[in-house]
Amino acid sequence: MPSSILFCCDHNALRSPMAEAMMKKLYGTEAYVQSAGVMNDLDIDGFAVYVCQEIGVELSRHKTRSFQDLQAVGEHMSSYDLIIALSPASHHKAINLTKLFHIDVEYWPITDPTGSGENREAKLESYRRTRDQIKTLMIERFGEPKHPTH
Repeated sequence: MPSSILFCCDHNALRSPMAEAMMKKLYGTEAYVQSAGVMNDLDIDGFAVYVCQEIGVELSRHKTRSFQDLQAVGEHMSSYDLIIALSPASHHKAINLTKLFHIDVEYWPITDPTGSGENREAKLESYRRTRDQIKTLMIERFGEPKHPTH
């Protein structure tokens, strides 16, 4: 387990906050965990909050932040052992920001559920698939969690 992990995606409004919150819930304080986006131009996604609540993961208080926001408060890329990008744009940005450091950058191709679903239930199903995809990859990468969700 790396001692510090940064999850990133496009807006830090859906995939990376889900990953950050699930990581903290599943693995506790085994690693310092944060998330960021290429941009921070959106608020936390309500469907993401809802599907995380279903498994006992709190997301409603998340404030979106960009890579620049992190750096502005002293969170430099060099302070992370591992960056996990959940979108192509964030993968590209993470690689560019870490060129000068020895930091592992992984890409997990996580589906963006925002444009899917004809109605509320279909949309929720799409968000659940994204949540479960993140959780599955997390367990594959970091092992069985000490604090499983339901």
